[in-house]
Amino acid sequence: MSGGRDAASGWRKRIFSLAPYRVCGQREVMHKLLSALVLLAASVRFVIAEPLPTDHVFAPTSFWYAQIPNDAPLHTNSANFTADFLRQIKAYYGNVSINVESFASPVYVVKSNAPTVRVAVRDCQKMGWIDKNLEKQFEAVPIPSNATQAEGTDAEMTIWQPSTDTIWELWQAKKTNGLWEACWGGKWQNVSKSDGIFPNRYGTTATSLPFLGGQVTAEELQRGEIRHAIGVALVDAENWNIVSWPASRSDGWNPKKNPNQIPEGMRFRLNPAVNLDAIKLHPVAKTIAKAAQKYGFVVWDKAGSISIRFQNPKAETLAGKPNPYPALFNGTPQYDVFKNFPWDKLQFLPMNYGKP
Repeated sequence: MSGGRDAASGWRKRIFSLAPYRVCGQREVMHKLLSALVLLAASVRFVIAEPLPTDHVFAPTSFWYAQIPNDAPLHTNSANFTADFLRQIKAYYGNVSINVESFASPVYVVKSNAPTVRVAVRDCQKMGWIDKNLEKQFEAVPIPSNATQAEGTDAEMTIWQPSTDTIWELWQAKKTNGLWEACWGGKWQNVSKSDGIFPNRYGTTATSLPFLGGQVTAEELQRGEIRHAIGVALVDAENWNIVSWPASRSDGWNPKKNPNQIPEGMRFRLNPAVNLDAIKLHPVAKTIAKAAQKYGFVVWDKAGSISIRFQNPKAETLAGKPNPYPALFNGTPQYDVFKNFPWDKLQFLPMNYGKP
């Protein structure tokens, strides 16, 4: 942004320097003014990045887009939660993972006239019953003919139809003999007017927080700015009956009642006082760190390691476009992208922070 400030300073100086030219001809003054306006336009383009669809999937008042004030109150147990976060990093592979092609949802954006298919609901969890409401939600899903689910046992998939303001999420989706089926998920209408929480406890994540809210996209990383909170999956989360808004449910498990385990739905941030320019960070990590200071993180699921989901590139590669992540990682292994990230400077917000 320093380049933008320099450019802005330049056009201000040019405009102010018009004063001595009052006695000059009109043509010379106009030339000076036009030159200043051109520089102003260039600086505005530099400073104001283009908006992306993921900047405003839900209502503008959704917690996903709410900036956390620097003086926001902290949880009384914030320091211990941070210590447990660091413990989990050390205990599970020594880093925060990035999920790209496995355990991260592809997002298929479809048109209003996209053909639909019925998705059968199967009882993969052996509960002995099928949710009839979910069967109804899956009666007509506009899944593209070439679509595939994510890699990994969760086999996630998101279908977004902006023209009807509808999202479908599928969990453990698969195509058998040409027919789609899934274990869970849901259909969500009037998305752009919603609070950003999947209604009625449906949705794929354990908390009913949607992928389109908290996944990091390649376009956001290319822009160098993320304008929403970021979802984080933990390994050891507080027991399922202790839930913090905006989560509406949890799959946490703490039978021994270990202290300081973080509840699902808990919101936290990177201390905004941290000078990120003084830390040697990968550009991807720095973009995430800036968003973590402004919008924060939210615990939305469990996983085999602490992890952040990047939007799966399958929708792009199946359309013949290149996978954007190799260029963004620029030769750095995924496990090393967060090297030097100041995880020890996390700050946890109170239970149900921001709840209306």
